[in-house]
Amino acid sequence: MRVIGVEEFGGPEKLKTFEKPEPHAGPGEVRLAVKAIAVSPTDTLIRAGLGRPNAEPPFVPGMDAAGVVDEVGEGVPFSLGDEVMAFTIPAGEHGGAYSEYVVGPWQSMARIPAGTSFAEASTLPMNGLTAVQTLEKLALARGATIAVTGAAGTLGSYVVQLAEEAGLTVIADSSEKDRALVESLGPDSVVARGDDVAKRILEIAPDGVDAVVDTAMQKEQVTSAVKPGGAFASFRGWTGDGTEGVRFEVVSVGDEYLSHEKLDRLRTAVERGSVTLRVAGVLPSDQAGEAHRRLEAGGTRGRFVLTF
Repeated sequence: MRVIGVEEFGGPEKLKTFEKPEPHAGPGEVRLAVKAIAVSPTDTLIRAGLGRPNAEPPFVPGMDAAGVVDEVGEGVPFSLGDEVMAFTIPAGEHGGAYSEYVVGPWQSMARIPAGTSFAEASTLPMNGLTAVQTLEKLALARGATIAVTGAAGTLGSYVVQLAEEAGLTVIADSSEKDRALVESLGPDSVVARGDDVAKRILEIAPDGVDAVVDTAMQKEQVTSAVKPGGAFASFRGWTGDGTEGVRFEVVSVGDEYLSHEKLDRLRTAVERGSVTLRVAGVLPSDQAGEAHRRLEAGGTRGRFVLTF
């Protein structure tokens, strides 16, 4: 089978097509004939050697796939031909999603939302599960106020929409060019993004917000927006700056590998219109390097998707 990966870490030009033996589904596992793979910033880190998988080269990135079930092991609740989305772990036993076939435990998969394409569905698993875990760790009561940085991004947009559905009051940041997009997500307030976003959040919530979800990784620039006793959700291992009275929660989506029920709830959220999927562009898998170049250039909204 064909996979896309790197033998040497570096820039997008290092991504190449390789041949590997086809994997097969064991007990409790599903093999997916991959149709679409979402390209995320995590993939670029793996390609550059900053998030090396525990495997022999070629190192294969990718944490999101969608496709058709073409092999099932014993005890699997899917059937051949089912259209499924999968959350994959490049450092795990089965490797990354940039592959013609993906094998994984059935609990790492769910049916794609009705009425969506494979490309759209592939953008949901990793960032959707990250958003769900974020809100679970914050454990806010209905009516609490939450500020989301990076609201126009894929993760930020999912957090905004799921927080609104959970009955939270949402303050979202936005650049001027993204304002219409961010407003379409349904936040209660929109503030200009930037290094002083905490000041603008506090103009709306003078006593501070109950929680900040920092998908833009602004870190200490925005901790002052949290009220005493509030919480701060961070990513990529940042454990906080020691601000007194703030509970720092580190979100790690790898903990959600077997979260079928959560992934299935995300499916229904898409089907009822609570979560919006966005595709920035679709490219064939042999143009993975170009997809990485476009992503790293910045300014895109939604995910680039590779197809086999």
